[in-house]
Amino acid sequence: MSPLDPAAIEAAPNARAWPFEEARKVVARIEKTGKGEAIFETGYGPSGLPHIGTFGEVARTTMVRTAFRLLTGDKIPTRLISFSDDMDALRKVPTNLPNQEMLAGFLGYPVSRVPDPFGNEYPSFAAHNNARLQAFLNDFGFEYDFASSAEYYGSGVFDAALMRMLEVYDEVMEIILPTLGEERRATYSPFLPISQTTGKVLQVPVVARDAASGTIVYLDPDTGAHIETTVTGGKVKCQWKADWALRWYALGVDYEMSGKDLIDSVRLSSRIVSALGGTPPEGFNYELFLDKDGAKISKSKGNGLSIEEWLRYATPESLSLFMFQKPKAAKRLHFDVIPKAVDEYYSFAAAAQEQDAAQLLENPAFHIHSHRPPAYDVPISFALMLNLVSAANAEDETVLWGFIERYVPGGTPENHPELAKLATFAIRYFEDFVKPEKSFRAPTEIEAAALRDLSEALAPHAGSTDAIQLQNIVYEIGKSHPFENLRDWFKTIYQVLLGQDQGPRFGSFIALYGVENTRALIEKGLSGQLAA
Repeated sequence: MSPLDPAAIEAAPNARAWPFEEARKVVARIEKTGKGEAIFETGYGPSGLPHIGTFGEVARTTMVRTAFRLLTGDKIPTRLISFSDDMDALRKVPTNLPNQEMLAGFLGYPVSRVPDPFGNEYPSFAAHNNARLQAFLNDFGFEYDFASSAEYYGSGVFDAALMRMLEVYDEVMEIILPTLGEERRATYSPFLPISQTTGKVLQVPVVARDAASGTIVYLDPDTGAHIETTVTGGKVKCQWKADWALRWYALGVDYEMSGKDLIDSVRLSSRIVSALGGTPPEGFNYELFLDKDGAKISKSKGNGLSIEEWLRYATPESLSLFMFQKPKAAKRLHFDVIPKAVDEYYSFAAAAQEQDAAQLLENPAFHIHSHRPPAYDVPISFALMLNLVSAANAEDETVLWGFIERYVPGGTPENHPELAKLATFAIRYFEDFVKPEKSFRAPTEIEAAALRDLSEALAPHAGSTDAIQLQNIVYEIGKSHPFENLRDWFKTIYQVLLGQDQGPRFGSFIALYGVENTRALIEKGLSGQLAA
């Protein structure tokens, strides 16, 4: 783990950002138990492609882990286990995957034994998804230990916990059975045998068990025969809530957060941990991410953003910021949230350069980096860059940099590498999301008169890059015409000249795009060329 700033350690006891509030629960737990190590865990089900929600859980837990390190002066070792439940059965075929027919033939098999639908690079679908998840986590620089359910069950890591689960079998059944319907109760067991003939994960009744020998007897669903098997060595896996409890108990997990939809599961798994003789971990339930229509994102439906999709249009830090902000509030996770996240991150990073340690611990940029963020030279916002691409039809970066170089002295990709990233992102984002949605309209008579006056007022300022002065001109023109409010004036500008309902500070846009180019754009809007 990277070293921590002594000043941040000193300021940590008074920090109020949510990762510190969470970390204090873990500090109190460790003080009570006397453990010599704090274990943080995140879970991932590789029956579908990893999505941003998976990343978010690791990012947020890492923020809590850093806060814990600061609160304890980094004197207590910590681990973050990223656990993949790759022994879980494939229950349905995600609609966003290739080779649907092939996958349908492997329903009921552990995901670790389902062939990779994407090719032959990985031995299984789970191996493909696990590798993909680890690649993302590595690219973001997370410190974690990856754990595989199939490996832990098969290698014996869970054997002692499984034997304990068999010992308290009746208590576990008493916890779970009241939550099930009549039909499900008839077949429920905390243990799911792995078929000795097909290799499938079986949901079958257990008809006998022997805690001393560590065996259970179940009914074979195909033959009706009584089959005896050990519960160790990967011969069974546990049902979901029992499995979660088993993991917490076996690994000594001290903290794990989860989605709001798992509140009941957390409650039941916690009761099972207590039955095993362990203590449920600390944690909190974060709100779910929603798609563009307000529905919960699902890895099987593929209706959320993938990590690759976000990173095609924005920086990794902007994604981390989105995860940091308001974890207990439901948020739409759609492409339209990206520009705001990008610009907010740079604002927080800029503010951090002047902040003392106490202020820094309340800054989201600190929690993204676990230290003071880099100092960036970003003289143009991402939102403004998008509008420049739009107005200039700058579909290649050479054209875009022609405008940037006039506005930013010495503005080249080599001198401004962070701005170069934004230029690339802006062109991609514009082409894929802004351009298809553009809708220009012709101005009304009142609006046309105001736009003509704006053009005339700008004429004496040809060559100016004074964004404040240019913004004042725009304001004065708006106030001198019969708009109900200035908002209507700016809405006119955006709809007539940019083909959208919202936009940047128009003075900043004029300074970047150029007074002469802006006047030409106004003329096109007045003549109807843009609306046509």
